[in-house]
Amino acid sequence: MAFRAGAPATDQEGRMTTLARAIAALEPAGGGWRGTVPDNWLQGRTAYGGFSTALALHAAKTSDTDLPPLRSVQVAFVGPLAGTITVTARRLRRGRNAAFVQADVVGDAGLGLCATFVFMTPQASRIDHRAGVSPAFPLPGPDERRVRPPEGVAFMHNFEFVDRRDPPTGPAEWLRWGRLRERDGLDPDIALVAVADGLPPAALKLVGGLAPVSSMTWLMNLVAPPQTREGWWLMRATSDHASAGFSSQPMAIWNAAGAAVAEQMQGVAVFA
Repeated sequence: MAFRAGAPATDQEGRMTTLARAIAALEPAGGGWRGTVPDNWLQGRTAYGGFSTALALHAAKTSDTDLPPLRSVQVAFVGPLAGTITVTARRLRRGRNAAFVQADVVGDAGLGLCATFVFMTPQASRIDHRAGVSPAFPLPGPDERRVRPPEGVAFMHNFEFVDRRDPPTGPAEWLRWGRLRERDGLDPDIALVAVADGLPPAALKLVGGLAPVSSMTWLMNLVAPPQTREGWWLMRATSDHASAGFSSQPMAIWNAAGAAVAEQMQGVAVFA
């Protein structure tokens, strides 16, 4: 991405365009929804991935009735999204236990995002295996120093982030608490999706600074309901393999109580 300069966008009353307002502003159009990408949700020349995925999830959830809980999110970031966009969703299949819904987000440049959402009813099972443990990083206090958004990275002004500095993380690892500044009125799944893409690519630590990057694919599996305290989520991203301009990074999310909520994988293009 090429980082976009300028201050976050505000409306006529001087308010930031929150995610809830952006969703509320969507208008029905041709079996889908029409809206815009506010400047304060841009990441370079395209919408921040968590924002466009949140709109796609909103469309998916409103495309059917009585959907089971969200279990999996599979996203391809196909092209840039800015300005006017349309969001459509359609059922791929709905069985007795699971429903598959595809959602597309299209902008002036064509298809920008293609997502498949899997909703599944909890099943009785003899298996209850939980191997992962939450990293030792306490919940931020009110006076904890927040991450200052880099110059021109508009979407970060919608969040609060706190990085772990002691002990230091690995050479290609981020460990960060994150939350939306404005969360009122949001579906919990949509709020989690919006935050979950908020970490910088782990490979950027190997570069040693800002560089052009672009998320290409994103898989998130929810292993527990998206419930936490005060909106805080502990997020980790690592990269064990980054070469030839491509980084594969596993990611994880825990809630404020240290319980695992989601496991993820991203493919990221790194132009450095």
